[in-house]
Amino acid sequence: MNRVGELYACLYAKEFPAQAVLRLRPELKEQPVVVIEGEPPLESVCSFNAKARYLGVVRGMTRVELDTFSSLIVLPRSRPEEVSTRAVMLECAAAFSPRVEDRSEGSAFLCVIDIAGTEKLLGPPEVLARELLRRVQVLGVSGSVAISENFYTALSYVRGSSSPIAFIAPGNEGSALAPLPLKVLDVSGQHAETFALWGIRTLGALAALPEKELISRIGQEGRRLRQLARGELQHHFVPYEAKVELEERMELDTPVEELERLLFVVNVMLEQLIFRVTTRVLALASVTITLSLEGNAVHTRTVRPALPTNDRPLWLKLLQLDLEAHPPTAAIVAVTLTAEPGSTSKVQLGLFSPQLPEPMRLDVTLARIRALVGDECVGSPVLRDTNQPDGFRLEPFKVPSARSSSSATVSSLAAMRQLRPPERVSITLRDRQPSFFIFRDCRYEVEHAYGPWLAEGDWWNRQTWALEQWDLIGRSSDCGMLCCCLVRDLKEQSWHVVTLYD
Repeated sequence: MNRVGELYACLYAKEFPAQAVLRLRPELKEQPVVVIEGEPPLESVCSFNAKARYLGVVRGMTRVELDTFSSLIVLPRSRPEEVSTRAVMLECAAAFSPRVEDRSEGSAFLCVIDIAGTEKLLGPPEVLARELLRRVQVLGVSGSVAISENFYTALSYVRGSSSPIAFIAPGNEGSALAPLPLKVLDVSGQHAETFALWGIRTLGALAALPEKELISRIGQEGRRLRQLARGELQHHFVPYEAKVELEERMELDTPVEELERLLFVVNVMLEQLIFRVTTRVLALASVTITLSLEGNAVHTRTVRPALPTNDRPLWLKLLQLDLEAHPPTAAIVAVTLTAEPGSTSKVQLGLFSPQLPEPMRLDVTLARIRALVGDECVGSPVLRDTNQPDGFRLEPFKVPSARSSSSATVSSLAAMRQLRPPERVSITLRDRQPSFFIFRDCRYEVEHAYGPWLAEGDWWNRQTWALEQWDLIGRSSDCGMLCCCLVRDLKEQSWHVVTLYD
């Protein structure tokens, strides 16, 4: 008897090697495709799609036999893409229940979800199954779902049934499994041969055998197989602990050198990442693209906008601008996208705060500026813990919060223009104070001089500094006034204008 309160949904995707390869190649799904594995010239078919099955392709065909088919696309098996797709499928299943057991085997993906107690949150089992299949189809995989109160009943039925969605009512496990072939139980070769000699080909025929006589002939394994056929065998659920890793990988059929062809592939991968992160009510905070190049080289770039977003055209444009500014050095053979999730919360500003620019325009503008001046010259300035002039560093630009935006006030009434690099001047001192100076071929008489302010530091480094600063108000012969800041380098005994005051 089944234990009270149990309910399982089994998700099954057959021909998984072919589906994993075609998931990020939607343009090939309407064409006959086969996947081969092995060392050339001994490759053989390990998986294929429905279009290829209609042409007569069977598992185990050699490359020579495939050459007899016209309009057949042959792709190599990709183990990394299968691992990535399997992780995506388990992540999708975990969105419906935290208890998911992975039962994948051979060329099929198989997982069982414990959905007991989810009716109030996700609706009846049939509604849950339809939503599960819809999300799986968005991921680019086709599958089927069977729901039962018995773990192994759902597992066996989904393997042998052609129905995309099946719900096995409590008490009907045996009758639902009866017409299915014996192969859905993974019977060993020796026992399969024994059952064939007895004329046992379906689960109904196996379930009808007397238990004691079956045990006396093939042992306790016979009792276990009979319980499986009757839908009575219990199972100790072993949940799969999945790690949330937003990663998509695709191995290219041929090396790619043009950026436009690469962006076509990246666009499909971004679509999958955005769908996966949206189901968790999150957004993409950063995307890292890793390009595997010919010669075992790797080219890695990271793009991080000012705000987390799920705007796919924005991400595609940012990646395009970054790769144009930092192109790879060789042809690309594989692409990996890794994303970091972030909060989708909106930034709420104060009533009198200045309006922020549109995030998409802002990020694209910053990316274009980085392409012109370099990554190290774009960002928000932050003062360092030093008195040295120009003692600041650049951090990635971030949109200010409502609190920091509303509290920002203007602390100075004068505008200050920093000269970079500082301009050298010729100066005359009188009583150790500036009397007049020549700046940009114009002579200025000093009317007011404020200073000096002495500053020195970094005595522990080789490049120590010692400066003397003066704020001057000078007037030229044509009555033009100049307010500036002069700095005297005490080590080199040189004078420079570093700042002009407006």
